[in-house]
Amino acid sequence: MSGLFALLDDVAAIAKVAAASVDDVAAQAAKASSKAAGIVIDDAAVTPKYVTGFKPARELPMIWRIARGSLINKLLFLLPVAILLQIFAPWMVAPLLILGGCYLCFEGAEKVYHAFVPHKHHLPEDKAVAEGDAQELEEKSVKGAIKTDFILSAEIMTILLSNIETDILWMKIFSLALAGVGITIAVYGVVAIIVKMDDVGLWMARVGKSGVIRKFGNAIVAFMPWLLKTLSLVGLLAMLWVGGSIIIHSLHQMGWHAPEEIVHGIAHSVGHGNGAIEWIVKAVIDGVLGLVLGLILIPITFGGLVPVWQAIFGKGKTAH
Repeated sequence: MSGLFALLDDVAAIAKVAAASVDDVAAQAAKASSKAAGIVIDDAAVTPKYVTGFKPARELPMIWRIARGSLINKLLFLLPVAILLQIFAPWMVAPLLILGGCYLCFEGAEKVYHAFVPHKHHLPEDKAVAEGDAQELEEKSVKGAIKTDFILSAEIMTILLSNIETDILWMKIFSLALAGVGITIAVYGVVAIIVKMDDVGLWMARVGKSGVIRKFGNAIVAFMPWLLKTLSLVGLLAMLWVGGSIIIHSLHQMGWHAPEEIVHGIAHSVGHGNGAIEWIVKAVIDGVLGLVLGLILIPITFGGLVPVWQAIFGKGKTAH
């Protein structure tokens, strides 16, 4: 009997350790996810444009396909690569973050530039889209969304990995996977709600039994275009802010502390210890630096990198 009790004690001890480990994984995943909030906002703000304009019956299936592609991106491709980098080449994490930050800055600045200057690089893609049939358009839109998600997911997974504070490999893997899945569910759940809100409003306006419900439905329908425009702006600002912030912080990790110290110094001098004001000032500075860097990258990309790419791999459709 004493042996049975000893065995039960061992089982209980193992269960406690397992429960504590699960709690640690969840805590690490939650903490790391908060560090990737900016890119998550950008991901949620960018995605709706890929499913707007299609038949309402196709919107949720498209979102599911994009979400599934996002999970495949994160779990099958990016997670193993991130873990291998962490094990064999941890010094590459910061440079890769800088590269991803430059991409975000370029994307954001290119959108700003396109808003003020006619941009010929968009014309071939728009023309091709206009000539396609519905199925082809859907396939192109889903593939484009998954491709964009891959870039954003790479940034998210790298940021998550750099903020998981444990040396236990299996805990790092599970924390990274849990955070990646949680972020994907949150992003595409929000996207689904946003995309279907106009249909909900239209349904309320048509079948509402009271005037208040019908008016509320009409208000939702009228509000959705403004919401989508706002989300587009939020996504743009998030791109610039996150891109600039990633670059400055990664430079700090690589040993160049001056940029981050200068930004922190300006934020502290303006905020005088007020955390909210300091955060806003820092975000604005990061965003402005991101915009400046992105504008510098535009001529470098289209004047140098794109022609070289086309010369090596042949002329094809560029992303912009």
